[in-house]
Amino acid sequence: MGTLYVVSTPIGNLEDLTERARRVLGEVEAVLAEDTRRTRRLLDHIGVSARVVSLHLHNERQRLPRILERLRGGASLALVSDAGTPLVSDPGARLVDEALGEGHTVVPLPGPSAVLSALVVSGFPTVPFTFFGFLPRKGRERGEFLDRVVTSRDTVVLFESPERVGDLLGDLAERADPVRRAVVAREITKLHEEFRRGTLPELARYYQDRGPPRGEITVVVSPSESAPDLGAEEVAGRALAQSLLEGGASPSSVAREVAARLGMPRNRAYDLVHALTLPES
Repeated sequence: MGTLYVVSTPIGNLEDLTERARRVLGEVEAVLAEDTRRTRRLLDHIGVSARVVSLHLHNERQRLPRILERLRGGASLALVSDAGTPLVSDPGARLVDEALGEGHTVVPLPGPSAVLSALVVSGFPTVPFTFFGFLPRKGRERGEFLDRVVTSRDTVVLFESPERVGDLLGDLAERADPVRRAVVAREITKLHEEFRRGTLPELARYYQDRGPPRGEITVVVSPSESAPDLGAEEVAGRALAQSLLEGGASPSSVAREVAARLGMPRNRAYDLVHALTLPES
């Protein structure tokens, strides 16, 4: 069996690469990278000459058999994304799942994360928090996710492109309490790092008036203080879901049934059923 290292790399400042990551990248047989040119620059910076293999959203399925074959031969490989922690809104989940399914060792090398970096300086509660990544760009699904953000009792972390951050903040401001606060983190750990704080309407106006900012964007939204209490609904949903699961129904059909019977939002029903079907640790 082989070993797959999931290696976190700097999100900006190259000094954030850990000594362990530096060592592992120099020892593996190949580095699986989202953008080979960007990863090659990092490896050159630390003096590592490992082979770099392209693995991204559009070729992961085609490359997977060959990579798994190498792992079966006992290879040690490293998986990296363009920046930060792999699989967090980046490709690689299929590879990790397949590698674990075949019995290979998967080793995380923790390190930089835009999600956690923005969260811990937001000034909002860090436990619990919810990470949604990039929201859908349009349609009913986008509306459902926006509603989940504005009704969340958790701090919410989002990714967004510079070109669309003004629209995102505007859409949230239309749905949320006007005093709801957020932080827009830009270029974290880089030379022009910035954390802009304010209410959702204030931030929406700022970015809509000035046009798209430059650099990578992470948005942190404060918890809602006016979200409805879903305690009774959740208790009823869990009881119904548990009964249906014990009766042999599939998780997806149980989620649909819970949503239909209780009038629960579909996404919430799926989350509830997913929590019930997680293996015990």
